[in-house]
Amino acid sequence: VQLQASGGGVVQPGGSLRLSCAASTRTFSSYSLGWFRQAPGKERDFLAAISWRGDSSNYADSVKGRFTISRDNARNTVYLQMNSLKPEDTAVYFCAAHIIPGTRVSATTRYADLYWGQGTQVTVSS
Repeated sequence: VQLQASGGGVVQPGGSLRLSCAASTRTFSSYSLGWFRQAPGKERDFLAAISWRGDSSNYADSVKGRFTISRDNARNTVYLQMNSLKPEDTAVYFCAAHIIPGTRVSATTRYADLYWGQGTQVTVSS
C-alpha cells in the first residue's frame, strides 16, 4: 500500500486546514487508517484513526473536538479536518494504514505494523 499525503501549509492560529491522503491499493476499503504527527525533536504521536468501514473513529485527547478524521472509499482517500489550530499543532503530519486488512489502527499500534505515507508539513504561526 502506497500512501500520499497532501494539504499541509502555513495557517494562522485559530485557522483550519484539511489534509488528504490518497492510497494506491485496490483494496483501500479493507484497511483501517490513521493520522500521526511529529514535531521537531519529538516522537511521532498518534492523532486519530478510522475503521475500514468508516463507521467508528478515535482520537488523541490533544485533538479531540478540533480534528475530524473521515474517509471516502470511492476515492481511496482519508482526510483529516483540522480546526482551531494552535502553534503547538505545528509538525509534520503522516497518514498510515494497518498492514493487516481489517485490523484497527489505534494509539497502541506498533509503528512497524503500519504502512506509512510521506509527511506533509503543517505550520501554525501568526
